[in-house]
Amino acid sequence: MNQSLFEKMSKILLPIAGKLNNNRYLQVLRDAFMLAFPLTIFGSIAVVVANLPFLDKVMSEGSLNTLRTILNVAPQSTMGVMTIFVVFGIGYYLSKSYDVEGIFGGAIALASFFILTPFILNVEGKEAVQNVIPLDRLGAKGMFLGMITAFIAGEIYRAIVQKNITIKMPAGVPPAVAKSFSALIPAVVTLTFFLVVNIVITQAFHTNMHDVIYKLVQAPLVGLGSGIIPTLIAIFVTQILWFFGLHGQIIINSVMDPIWNTLSLENLNAYTETGKVPHVISKQFIEIYTVGMGGTGMTLAVIAAILFFMRSKQMKQVAKLGLGPGIFNVNEPIIFGLPVVMNPLILVPWIFAPMVVTFVTYLAMSSGLVPPPTGVTVPWTVPIFINGIMATNSLAGGLLQIVNFAIVLIIWFPFLKFIDRMNVQKEQEESAKQAS
Repeated sequence: MNQSLFEKMSKILLPIAGKLNNNRYLQVLRDAFMLAFPLTIFGSIAVVVANLPFLDKVMSEGSLNTLRTILNVAPQSTMGVMTIFVVFGIGYYLSKSYDVEGIFGGAIALASFFILTPFILNVEGKEAVQNVIPLDRLGAKGMFLGMITAFIAGEIYRAIVQKNITIKMPAGVPPAVAKSFSALIPAVVTLTFFLVVNIVITQAFHTNMHDVIYKLVQAPLVGLGSGIIPTLIAIFVTQILWFFGLHGQIIINSVMDPIWNTLSLENLNAYTETGKVPHVISKQFIEIYTVGMGGTGMTLAVIAAILFFMRSKQMKQVAKLGLGPGIFNVNEPIIFGLPVVMNPLILVPWIFAPMVVTFVTYLAMSSGLVPPPTGVTVPWTVPIFINGIMATNSLAGGLLQIVNFAIVLIIWFPFLKFIDRMNVQKEQEESAKQAS
């Protein structure tokens, strides 16, 4: 790749990536999902424990069912109602980004979402149950409506506050009371807006916003995001951004996380009910089988190739420094030490290897050879093989990572060997100069 092509790509990609990385709404969305992260980890631990593969051999069927019933409340109250946390998080962080009281922004966003949520459970062949909220409205099925509602509610709330249309209390009033009165008018206006929307949708069109958004927005986007081609495009762009020194995960995940997380929630719901998952692509598919193999670009295999097969002292030193962090999927020492950033000699394997591995993983899972991730959240720092087993609740999930590890090593090897020869030659020339 010549310098002019570098410059052309930089001029196109860097401004776009910079705008995405600094976009207020994408930052808020990322922070909102991270708010739910520790809660989903708790729920995931309960799912893993309840579905350990050997439990049916050490426990009776009755005892196992009792254990799963007891533990099932954990994922239901965390991952099953994840939309609630995301809605509150968006309202909170969006308000904070405008230097407006965040706690009221979160509460108003959540109340707005509930106004649009039908408090009715329809069961086929039975009379509808009133004054209840179906869990799917608070989980995967309500995710996109929740995000849209939270952003709109947050914008209305902060606009009214910033226009100073608030009730101001005397100086002696306690701060908590003063803040509550200050949020009163913005809250009333915002909630009235969503109440009117709900009245129009339910009375004029005899439906609800959940079903409207799900059919018109969420289902098409989730269907698109669950395909291998859009996933490979996302991987490609992530690798390109990292190549130019930009954090590809933060930028791409900000856009794709709503889709991938929704797919994960649908997988988890299906897995806890039927033991099967409907989607191969999900948040865990992306994390465990790309980042979860030594960091972005799956560079743990690169470290192994350098340590075992290369001769360059410089490369071996970088690999030794990157080994410890790489085991826990932190690979900045390799990205900036090898380096990967702006190194044309590494561009081909850096982009090609993750895409090949992603495609191989998809084929293995879609064919039934390896079970797809169940939807449980696995911390991204869990080492390779272990995280594969945890994500799929199967030994095959870890073994697939070992196969992928070998694929990455094979793809990288000729490029590393070429760089190694150049470095060894330079090191020998420098040694000869010092000796003379």
